[in-house]
Amino acid sequence: MKNLILIRHAKSNWDTPLKDIDRPLDQRGMKDAHLVSSNILDFIPKTYVIWSSIAKRASDTALIFAQNILYPVESIVYMKELYTFDENQLEKTIKSCKNEFDSVILFGHNAAITNFVNKFGDVFIDNVPTSGFVSLEFNTDDWAKIDRGKTKKILIPKDLKLTE
Repeated sequence: MKNLILIRHAKSNWDTPLKDIDRPLDQRGMKDAHLVSSNILDFIPKTYVIWSSIAKRASDTALIFAQNILYPVESIVYMKELYTFDENQLEKTIKSCKNEFDSVILFGHNAAITNFVNKFGDVFIDNVPTSGFVSLEFNTDDWAKIDRGKTKKILIPKDLKLTE
């Protein structure tokens, strides 16, 4: 069994003219990342590895989540391959994961994340919003052979704000 959790980076700040890769989180993004990450403990596996895009907004989101779920921040794996908006590149990177890892929590970008979860999950999601959390389970022991899996959990900031 392989478990994959995809998290879209939190809302980024467009106020200053920076290169896309360098855009930081805005205040709402930080708040939403804290909100979602403090509500996922029941939905994450006991052991996992965290992968993040090298983009500042994704890596900052990964740091917030790691701190809130007590994952050692120095163990986050930053990958330039995850700085992609293309689901085929995302799929290729995920399928290259070593089989010693049964569970991966991945921080990345749209449209890659929404398109990936719709291709591999069994629940259609119109758009995975910023700070959105989608957990998929695959009935295989080989990342290279993942195929249509089961969507186990979807958490989005808007839904959590309704329960506050």
